[in-house]
Amino acid sequence: MRWQGGRESENVEDRRGQGGFGGGGRGGIRIGKGGLGIGGVVVLLLVSVVLGVDPMVLLNGGDPADQSTAGRTQIGEAAPRSQADDELKRFVSVVLADTEDTWRGLFQQMGRQYRDPTLVLFTGTVSSGCGRAQAAMGPFYCPMDQKLYIDLGFYRELRDRFQAPGDFAQAYVIAHEVGHHVQNLLGISDQVQAAQQRARNPADANALSVRLELQADCFAGLWGNHANRDRKMLEPGDVEEALTAASAIGDDRLQRQASGTVSPDSFTHGSSAQRVRWFRTGLESGRIEACDTFGTDRL
Repeated sequence: MRWQGGRESENVEDRRGQGGFGGGGRGGIRIGKGGLGIGGVVVLLLVSVVLGVDPMVLLNGGDPADQSTAGRTQIGEAAPRSQADDELKRFVSVVLADTEDTWRGLFQQMGRQYRDPTLVLFTGTVSSGCGRAQAAMGPFYCPMDQKLYIDLGFYRELRDRFQAPGDFAQAYVIAHEVGHHVQNLLGISDQVQAAQQRARNPADANALSVRLELQADCFAGLWGNHANRDRKMLEPGDVEEALTAASAIGDDRLQRQASGTVSPDSFTHGSSAQRVRWFRTGLESGRIEACDTFGTDRL
């Protein structure tokens, strides 16, 4: 991925090494049990470790996330900052800046003004407008403060645990969370949350979450289209890196790894095939209209 020398975003807040305990907007982030049992909780943790769970979903109540060591990582507990860490900070700053350029242009075409999100880098734990979060939850977007949060140690998990290395795979993670910011600005997130509150059962609420996440995947692909078309950022093999990451964190694959069984009704992010399909849709089309995951019967 050709990112060196690119513009770095000014919207990066570096809290690494500061810790994160203190007041949060709505208390600690929780994972509701929702009848899933331990296997389901583990699956949700695995999902959040890769691309994060919208904190608004996690704040629905329920018992705190399982406190056992299963599925937990040592993200954020590494040694002092290295040259590689600083290089990674520059990388995410350039990727964030490129998403800003893409979405500013697209919003202008819609007659709207894009508000840049802030990317918060943290170590271990962090306080956000959506409450406290641990690095083991993975990157996430908080609509309450319009900030993206990531512990850069997460990228080791993406490479080692999920076998999805590469700089474009890393960029995909950021672009997906920016996709949630776009959904927030367009009012899509609020509409989905309202519909989930009216849902007749958890399966219907989960189905809405899947469509929201797949749209964020499509928006990530859309960014990749513009990054390549307008700024020639992609190199051979980059697309495959992102598709590998999308496939590695499908709900079906994570559930099978965690418990040996697959329960589609409990999906919250979509299957591997769905995630790959919608990322590719955005990547190939470059159009917001192509990312209407709510207006199709085929996910």
